[in-house]
Amino acid sequence: MAVSLQEIHPDADAIISKFIEQGLKEDVGDGDHTSNACIQEGSRSKANLLVKDVGVIAGIELAKRIFKAVDPDCHFEAKIEDGAPIRYGDIAFELECNTRALLKAERLCLNLMQRMSGIATLSNRYLFEVEDLNVRILDTRKTTPGIRFFEKWAVNLGGCHNYRFGLYDWIMIKDNHIDACGGIPQAIQRVKQYLEENNLERNITVEVRNLVELHEVLQEGGITRIMLDNFEIPILREAVATIGGRFEIEASGGINIHTVRKFAQTGVDFVSVGALTHSATSLDLSLKIIK
Repeated sequence: MAVSLQEIHPDADAIISKFIEQGLKEDVGDGDHTSNACIQEGSRSKANLLVKDVGVIAGIELAKRIFKAVDPDCHFEAKIEDGAPIRYGDIAFELECNTRALLKAERLCLNLMQRMSGIATLSNRYLFEVEDLNVRILDTRKTTPGIRFFEKWAVNLGGCHNYRFGLYDWIMIKDNHIDACGGIPQAIQRVKQYLEENNLERNITVEVRNLVELHEVLQEGGITRIMLDNFEIPILREAVATIGGRFEIEASGGINIHTVRKFAQTGVDFVSVGALTHSATSLDLSLKIIK
């Protein structure tokens, strides 16, 4: 079930408003001269968002906010809810709007909706592979700069889950941190000291690359989750048994749609998949004015 926008990010409304402002500024510049030349200032038009693909729709709410930003008097009627399945020929929403404003916002709306719908569709495919198992599929920070919020929103609409939003909201001690710090015990100890000194509360994940590192983490303790990175299935099962429910367990590293179920069946709590955002293909959507 999709969470609220504020659960994805507490400043969701401000992020959306700022993005719409910047997106329009980037595209419109000093004016949409084509529309200004061709369209009467007070002209109004109706348009439909046409689906030309199969998948899961995402961005309906965003589209409404975009068109309301350019024309507060526009009438927007969603025909399909965010996160719902779609097929070729569906109409996602109907719109009645100032014509110049409609054409000004068209590309911003389509670019984001196509991208978000592609991510939601791919996320839903991963969910389908494991929906009968007690595991959650997580996204990562492998997102497009500037639109992370929207890509993570789409992951959620597709039925998967958001991991940390950025470097600030979750401690993740990865291989580079460990190597630069001098080892797993040193890294964990310094993180605990840092959190205490700065009066911070954060969950802590430690990435391990083999069973030797796993035992180091178990010996040190005091963390939230162990990320088993690039483990082969038999070793992953052994690691899960070794942890024995003492900490949350996450599998990561090169997991794809063909292998995700095998990893999920090892007993891990989470499977993180960067492909949800970095490998999704945009869905084909089109906004057409009704003559």
